[in-house]
Amino acid sequence: MFVRMNKNAKIQTPDKNFVNIILTSKVHQSRLSEAVQSLQHAIRGYPACADLWEALGLAYHRLGMFTAAIKSYGRAIELEGSRIFALVESGNIQLMLGSFRKGVEQFSSALETVPNNLAAQFGLASGLLGWSRQCISSGAFGWGATLLKEAAEAAKACTSLSGNQYSAWKLQGDIQIAYAKCFPWEDKEDSPEVDEKIFKVSIDQWKNTCLLAANSAKCSYQRALHLAPWQANLYADIAMSVDLIYSMEEKKEPDPAVWQLPEKMCLGALLLEPINKEFWVILGCLSSNHALKQHSFIRGLQLDISLSEAWAYLGKFYESLGEKLLARQAFDRARSIDPSLALPWAGMSVGYQDRTSLANESFESCLRAVQILPLAEFQVGLGTIAILSGHLLSPQVFGAIRQAVQRAPHYPESHNLNGLVCEAQSDYQSAVTAYRHAKCALAIMPNSKADINSHLADVSFNLVRSLCKAGLAFDAAQECEDLKRKGFLDIKGLQIYAVIMWKLGQYDSALTIARSLAKNVLTMNQTGVAAAIGLISSLIYSISGKESAIAVIQKLPGQFLESDRMRLIISALSALGPSMQLQLSLPSMFQTVVSYGVVNEIHSIIALSKMISSELNQDLRIDHGVNYLRKVLHMYPDSSLLRSQLGSLLLSRGDRMAPHKAVECAPLSDGQTAKPGFKSPDVIHGAAVVSCYACRSTIPKFSFSTCPVQHMHQKSRVYHLQRWLHREPWNRTARYLLILNLLQKAREEKFPERLCIILKRLLKDALSNESYLEKNKQCQYEKFILLLSASEISLQSRDFLECISCAKEALGVNPLNTEPFFAHLQLCRAYALQGNISNLRDEYANCLRISTTNEIGWVMLKYLEPSCQLEDSSDAIVVNLQKCIERKGNSSNYWVGLLYLACAQCFVWAEDYVSAEQALAQACAEVDADSCLLLCHGVICMELARRECVPQFLSRALSSLTKAQKASPTPLPIVSLLLAQVEASLGSKAKWERNLRLEWSSWPPAMRPAELYFQMHLLAMQSSAVSGQHSGVESSQSPERWLLRAIHLNPSCLRYWKVLQKLVDS
Repeated sequence: MFVRMNKNAKIQTPDKNFVNIILTSKVHQSRLSEAVQSLQHAIRGYPACADLWEALGLAYHRLGMFTAAIKSYGRAIELEGSRIFALVESGNIQLMLGSFRKGVEQFSSALETVPNNLAAQFGLASGLLGWSRQCISSGAFGWGATLLKEAAEAAKACTSLSGNQYSAWKLQGDIQIAYAKCFPWEDKEDSPEVDEKIFKVSIDQWKNTCLLAANSAKCSYQRALHLAPWQANLYADIAMSVDLIYSMEEKKEPDPAVWQLPEKMCLGALLLEPINKEFWVILGCLSSNHALKQHSFIRGLQLDISLSEAWAYLGKFYESLGEKLLARQAFDRARSIDPSLALPWAGMSVGYQDRTSLANESFESCLRAVQILPLAEFQVGLGTIAILSGHLLSPQVFGAIRQAVQRAPHYPESHNLNGLVCEAQSDYQSAVTAYRHAKCALAIMPNSKADINSHLADVSFNLVRSLCKAGLAFDAAQECEDLKRKGFLDIKGLQIYAVIMWKLGQYDSALTIARSLAKNVLTMNQTGVAAAIGLISSLIYSISGKESAIAVIQKLPGQFLESDRMRLIISALSALGPSMQLQLSLPSMFQTVVSYGVVNEIHSIIALSKMISSELNQDLRIDHGVNYLRKVLHMYPDSSLLRSQLGSLLLSRGDRMAPHKAVECAPLSDGQTAKPGFKSPDVIHGAAVVSCYACRSTIPKFSFSTCPVQHMHQKSRVYHLQRWLHREPWNRTARYLLILNLLQKAREEKFPERLCIILKRLLKDALSNESYLEKNKQCQYEKFILLLSASEISLQSRDFLECISCAKEALGVNPLNTEPFFAHLQLCRAYALQGNISNLRDEYANCLRISTTNEIGWVMLKYLEPSCQLEDSSDAIVVNLQKCIERKGNSSNYWVGLLYLACAQCFVWAEDYVSAEQALAQACAEVDADSCLLLCHGVICMELARRECVPQFLSRALSSLTKAQKASPTPLPIVSLLLAQVEASLGSKAKWERNLRLEWSSWPPAMRPAELYFQMHLLAMQSSAVSGQHSGVESSQSPERWLLRAIHLNPSCLRYWKVLQKLVDS
């Protein structure tokens, strides 16, 4: 009876008076520890009571044990989802801990239950504001603005529920101020042609949106001040909002002698709290009077000498006055007090103008400031320093300038820097659009006409250069004519104009401009002289030929030939053909060259000259260039240029071992770029891995390597390519090579579904790149390969319609830039799997008709020959393969051996093992000591010996397998096991034992198959039968344990169970 009463008592909910007594007597009397203990004791008796869990959460909350409080509140919510108090309090704790997303979720859940709950609405607005600040600090302005819109709606609901609470109005003002500062500008024009009126309208709309938010914030602060005039911080908030409105309205510089409204509001705050150090700093920032500004900062430091903000703004003030030493001291103080403050880092980056710090150090300082606070002014400064320090291709600069365009679209410099960044990335269309935006921004600026003209000339020159690089020479010529009419066409502009005239085919005009440049050479500085003479020489060579260029160079004074550019031009002209006059100047050139980089470039040009044949219509002699570069690298082993050039040439040779050597020549280095015309180390490594005829498996569990070079491929290759693409998301080559490497990985793993999904997404993104619409040969070739890759993924996914569609689209790519043979070969494979014999034969005939210069194409076609009763075309395939080999003149035996291997596989499918053995024997004869071919030949011989019972096949199998065992660079699994079977058949017991032990050591421990354990069982039985023989690995376990392990790995094998049954019976 007592037990039954206790059970009933546990099921019932405790009386609420019990909870109230605990809360009032202990929690409210600050006896929190006792309250926690009492509540924990009560929960043991009533674990399903939500009131107790909620009270425990409150006690933990008061104790500062926030994690425990969240768990207790969470348990209360699990028991009863409508616990508003628990939801709101847990949301408040999440906001205190900085988990704004989780806090927003809690407040949203509370509002679903009680939509008009004031605390939940206030918490939701606060959480969205904090969440948006996190987004803004990471540069996600669009996302932050979206969250602030939702926060403004929640804050409006708060003020409508309780209009007499100043905190709700202040929160609404904070949200509107944040929205005014983060609302991004969006360029809605897709065309590269920029309309100035449309651009002005978009800028005005952006400004009006920000201004409206700032005014709304000011009104909210004023309403809060009306409700709580004793709150000093509201005066400061109004002062900062008014100052923001003034800056957006672009009012004239105020009179320093007249008190402005922001200054008056700051004084109101200081009247209430005269010892508030933050208010003194705010007054110093908002004041236009130099004396008051300095006094305010110093007063703030008097109140707190470690106030980093005061030191930072004081340094900024001294910087504006030209007091560099005082500014640097102030910035150093601020940075030592608080390294997480952005302004001191930005201030320290200004030192490069006075050569007090290196440009790289300035870049690092400014980058640190931008990472701490993504302010448009800091980002524009980062781009400016990046030009001088050579970091325009940095992804941090790319992201910062894009954000600067969003937050400061009315700054011409932000658009100009965006154009320079795009131009550095070879995205010339985007650069043209950015420069045109910069011109439009200059047109609507209220500055003086002289300042605008100066900046307009610089932007126009940038625009002309990008138009020329983008292939829009006619538009560039029109821009130059416009500059000429305005009188902006200086020496720099004339050089660009001359190149444009040459590109348009107006050679007389180009030479006329070159002559005018030559007349003004004496008035230029040393850098300008080198650039002008180099351009004149290049133009004369392009228009009139090599002899005319040599004649002009010989007439130049000796001091004009001492520049690095002229040395390179002379080297290039000498490389194009013998010229005694220029050849005599080369030795002295090496003696006077000081620059390490120039010497390397000259050697690079000489290597190219070694490759050029004196006979017409001859291929490049790549071996000559490779030999020269190998010799030069002994003198300059650290030259990245020469190493990249050597790696590029090795990849171009077509030798199957070349990728391994190319990888050794070009070590990887993050951020390293190659000279135009050569492959970068990233490209060399990515391309080497994709060379399917020279690669080995990177994942041992799928296959074992027989490649003589074992150190080329590593698992980190794909990871490095992913890092490269993340570092340069605009880089088309990085995405292209990543796709091909992932396709290689998918092929090794037999196309798992996860990799196929990833590849489909990457291919869709890559093929949507606008650059593949260009008629550029490289772009067309890459598009062709990507379409074939998409077709292959669809084929492996059994999506034949999509496979055929992609292959046919690949056929539509310009045939001059691609090799359509492989698209027809892909169609053959698709039709073969689809069972469409008629189309299969048509495409097979197309392959024979079109032909290819790539040997592997004929080997792959051989596999399709017996499919669907196709006619025998071996003779045609062999003839075409021989033509390829004769043309390239290398690796002939290797490709013939692969063709015989393909023939052997076709014979095996037809169960013609005698012909297969003959084909493999010919393959082994063609390719010396290839362990794969020898293994295949040994297996076929063993099968023939089993079928035909002919002893001579066992002898052949023994010979081939023994050679395969010796030829493999590492112990190759299966070979020793097969060899053991052959030796056992021939009656050699000792060799059978030795080969079984070799087989055991050939396998990685985690990959040993069941059959190997079974063979070790047999070996263990043999050893145990001979008394005293316990020398091998088989003696480590009993024969029964070896057999049980085999059964454990392959329980479906009846043979193992039968042997086990015999052991049990015996």
